[in-house]
Amino acid sequence: AEDPRAADLVAVSRGRVLTYGETSGEVSAGSVVFSLEGTRLTVRTPQGDVELRSRLLGRPNVRNILAAVATGIALGFSLEIVAKGIEACPQVPGRFEVVSEPEHPMLVLVDYAHTEDALRNLLHTAHDLRRALSSEGRLLTVFGCGGDRDRRKRAPMGETAGALSHLVIVTSDNPRSEDPEAILAEIEVGLMRTSTPYLKIVDRGEAIRMAIALAEPGDIVLIAGKGHETYQVLKDRIIPFDDREVARAALKERFGSGRNEVR
Repeated sequence: AEDPRAADLVAVSRGRVLTYGETSGEVSAGSVVFSLEGTRLTVRTPQGDVELRSRLLGRPNVRNILAAVATGIALGFSLEIVAKGIEACPQVPGRFEVVSEPEHPMLVLVDYAHTEDALRNLLHTAHDLRRALSSEGRLLTVFGCGGDRDRRKRAPMGETAGALSHLVIVTSDNPRSEDPEAILAEIEVGLMRTSTPYLKIVDRGEAIRMAIALAEPGDIVLIAGKGHETYQVLKDRIIPFDDREVARAALKERFGSGRNEVR
């Protein structure tokens, strides 16, 4: 309902219309609480209010949940059935996926965000989580931009990361046939528009390890761009690479097993 084009779609629709939105629409959100376990929210519907729990995190997923509720109602399901379905939905691999363990003193997350809008939403979600955890820690962001893809997004993504992070480490993300250093330089143009400190590290594994090495208790390390991917596309070959596995190995190297003290 909050989309500026929603009214146009309603006007041409020949079927039943059920609108949804975070703050407006027939299906809308009341209270929303984020935690490491996921999201708890109250949803207002024409059939009454319903309390929902979901393993999905972030404002974009609140909208996805509302869309699912509206769809379930339109299909004739009861709110009880809709609630059970949403609660059963698993976390999507590589989408705001937590890779650190509870005993680690910082939170490490991996996400597929690789556009300016997706990165902005992701960073806002990370700040929502910081507030929910009452954390005064920093947000450290690791990201890059793909080679042989839209170059116009690189500087804006750099500026967005700088504006919404406390430290940025810019690195490679499937550079393909392009020079990784040149890609980083184009991202740097946007970073330089902010006052946020940043590092340029071409090797993505090294960048992730550096972020985890620099993280302090209470910090959030956000690794964006590849998410569920298990490879890195270079100029002449494709190599195995998984942000999640690299991050877990770096955490194990720093903290060992079952220890929460900082070395």
